Amino acid sequence: MSIDLSKLLTERRNANSTHIDTLSTEEMLAVINREDQQVPHAITPYLPQIAQVVDKVAAALQNGGRLIYIGAGTSGRLGILDASECPPTFGTRPEQVVGLIAGGHKAILSAVERVEDNKTQGADDLKAISFSAQDVLVGLAASGRTPYVIGAMEYAKSLNACVAIVSCNPHGEMAQLADIAITPAVGPEVVTGSTRLKAGTAQKLVLNMITTGAMIRIGKVYSNLMVDVEATNAKLIERQVSIVMEATDCDRPTAQAALDACSRHCKTAIVMVMAGLSADDAKRLLSQHHGFIRQALQQA
Repeated sequence: MSIDLSKLLTERRNANSTHIDTLSTEEMLAVINREDQQVPHAITPYLPQIAQVVDKVAAALQNGGRLIYIGAGTSGRLGILDASECPPTFGTRPEQVVGLIAGGHKAILSAVERVEDNKTQGADDLKAISFSAQDVLVGLAASGRTPYVIGAMEYAKSLNACVAIVSCNPHGEMAQLADIAITPAVGPEVVTGSTRLKAGTAQKLVLNMITTGAMIRIGKVYSNLMVDVEATNAKLIERQVSIVMEATDCDRPTAQAALDACSRHCKTAIVMVMAGLSADDAKRLLSQHHGFIRQALQQA
């Protein structure tokens, strides 16, 4: 099967960088920097679509569903990166946000030949994790045409699951198949076809918004504090203390005592301090309000 790369926006040559190999190092970097500045502006028109995905993901997570990213190469790795950072940042269970990549675990660290062309494998990888209509699938591919991702999308749609994409080719096959298409047109890359550059940056920015937005919607952020952060190292243990102090305007000993009393659960410690409750009463109140601190405090 031949592919006409000239039709893919991400494969075209960039007129602004045709002489980049003749420039000084600083001039070269200036070209790259100017091109990178286009990325956020390309995403802005797609904020409504990103918002739709955020709300779909939040609803899925609140109802026992999952967010599943699936992609190949750089796109797949970005999905895995975003998924892997959700448990320590937001206290999610590892199975709630999952990243799948063509070629499996080996492909995270090195290229695996031709796996992205296997359409059937995309569906098989979803079946292997018992993907269901409760879940949300987000397909990731700069080109918007990766067979592995398309196979997964077709399977997800056959189950009536919500299917979204993040791609940098607005007219790709994936965009036609998706329920929600996020397709910022960042233009040709500085190095032709190297979609780890602007296209990769665009995908990373969008994924940041999807998970951060969804976690805010389900109560894992209070004010702008990550109140479900897990204390997995010394820095995060200290961050928990700072979060409780910032949220409640209490002193360090008070924050530390509250955290010690509730097995270092920031939300519980915050409600304890602000409402003058015991750890058990604060936990019970939070549970009644599905983990939302503001609602819990209103009823304290």
